[in-house]
Amino acid sequence: MIDNLPPLRDVIARHDLRAKKALGQNFLLDLNLTARIARAAGDLSSADVLEVGPGPGGLTRGLLAQGARKVLAIEKDARCLPALEEIGAAYPGRLQVIHGDALAIDPLAHLTPPIRVVANLPYNVGTELLVRWLTPAQWPPYWDSLTLMFQREVAERIVAQPGGKAYGRLALLAQWRCEARIVLTLPPEAFSPPPKVSSAVVHLTALPAPRFPADPAILSRVIAAAFNQRRKMLRASLRGLDPQIEARLTRLGIAPTARAEEIALEAFCALARDIEHQRP
Repeated sequence: MIDNLPPLRDVIARHDLRAKKALGQNFLLDLNLTARIARAAGDLSSADVLEVGPGPGGLTRGLLAQGARKVLAIEKDARCLPALEEIGAAYPGRLQVIHGDALAIDPLAHLTPPIRVVANLPYNVGTELLVRWLTPAQWPPYWDSLTLMFQREVAERIVAQPGGKAYGRLALLAQWRCEARIVLTLPPEAFSPPPKVSSAVVHLTALPAPRFPADPAILSRVIAAAFNQRRKMLRASLRGLDPQIEARLTRLGIAPTARAEEIALEAFCALARDIEHQRP
């Protein structure tokens, strides 16, 4: 045990916390695993932690046991609040629970930097939250790192390299501004109820500045155009951005006949800069 609180199965039974598919819930019951996820986030003793979708609080307990200065837990499901209150009582002054939708709440009003985000994200909002965290108006962001659990397929898309089907917009978005790596893989049976797929924890560390210079809006437009028609050659998929795209690509040393999944981040950034300057 990581603390003196009851086992999670007992907590779930006592509060009748059956996971709801509509909320994307899959509860992680093994407190040894939740402690491992908390450790993957690094030294938390001098950091505030944002947790989204704590459910019955398995990961919350791991974060507090690992010494997090404060945990802000945002939970949409009111059924989970009594269980989280019990955890707060065991860790006085270190857990704040907000009942609401993480997509609609500004956590900065409740957190003091440095801030780390650690969460077993609900499957139905995980990718949307990640994209929001990776695309703030200003960079560097308010958070130092993200330690997030996803379906394994999504995790592999975040860390993917050029040349494979997993490589796409999510990989480029994450790796442009972060160091990203998979730190833990979990089988379906680690959860209640077991999902149909394996899960994985990705750790992303914010870089002080993007890896290569580029205007975020233009880069996003270039990547979207390239991957929306990923089976097409770049000279076709990017023609809507610039009628002279083939000449532009050739001048930059990017093969016009290549497909999006073959192009490295650095080349996409070079193309975005070139479009920004509108050289013929």
